[in-house]
Amino acid sequence: MLIANGTCFRPSVFTLTGIPGLEAVQRWVGIPFFISFVLATIGNGLLVAAIRSERSLHEPMYVFLAVLAATDLGLTLCITPKMLAIFWLQSREIHFDSCLIQMYFTHTFQCMESGILLAMAFDRYVAICEPLRHSAILTRKGLISIILAVTIRASVIIIMCPLLIKLRLKHFRTTVISHSYCEHMAVVKLAAEDVRANKAYGLFVAFSVLGLDVIFIFLSYAFIFQAVFKLPQKEARFKAFNTCTAHIFVFLQFYILTFFTSFIHRFGFSVAPYVHILLSNLYLLVPPLLNPIVYGVKTKQIRDGVIKMLFPKG
Repeated sequence: MLIANGTCFRPSVFTLTGIPGLEAVQRWVGIPFFISFVLATIGNGLLVAAIRSERSLHEPMYVFLAVLAATDLGLTLCITPKMLAIFWLQSREIHFDSCLIQMYFTHTFQCMESGILLAMAFDRYVAICEPLRHSAILTRKGLISIILAVTIRASVIIIMCPLLIKLRLKHFRTTVISHSYCEHMAVVKLAAEDVRANKAYGLFVAFSVLGLDVIFIFLSYAFIFQAVFKLPQKEARFKAFNTCTAHIFVFLQFYILTFFTSFIHRFGFSVAPYVHILLSNLYLLVPPLLNPIVYGVKTKQIRDGVIKMLFPKG
């Protein structure tokens, strides 16, 4: 319902534009997105299945990797089907509550991924700096506690984002979201009311989750590198460092994409909208695609587990 100043009461549906400025070629843009979706789904699904079925992979590092793969799988399934429906079927409408649900799960999985990367850094720290205490610290109960803590932290801290929209924002300037999924700030910017509380909470989430996780991961690797360089033998240093390379690559590509996308979103006023939206999409779709490839290439145990699962008699 329209009111005097041109705004409207809370709409029942939003319209997702996909990639503003590239509407004419979105069906072609959808092809690499679909290929990435299929490969990410297969890769992460194989990782979870192989680690679950192979008893030799029931170690902390691989358990955390399985949770990371499951998180990537959830993140991919949250956004890609609707995105492809926009690109190929022109299915742009999304119900208000469905939009908030998609927003909640998308950002929850992002926070979970950050938390799991921190847990994996902690595992490498204990394995290299406190090797004799590794099995005592990262027990089965300890692993479950860490995974639950990561899940609960993400679930609780993100729930306020859709709740603040649902409870505080009653009027919107438009129902058109210039995005291909329901991202928090993309929805908040549509409101015709004071959104300072929503923006402040979004910044709080970014700094309290991603910011703190990055700091603790860097601290973990500072201690790891210090311990590695103290090892007397070159082969021992190489072996210890080699156990961290896959995690370092995954960590760097996740956070570099995160902070670069966030920087463009907040300060890149001269950047074309389609560039920002493409970066936002890649930021969510590239890690789930690359993570299983990186760990599959770098970790022989993972390769052997997948091969054994696919070819049990071979």
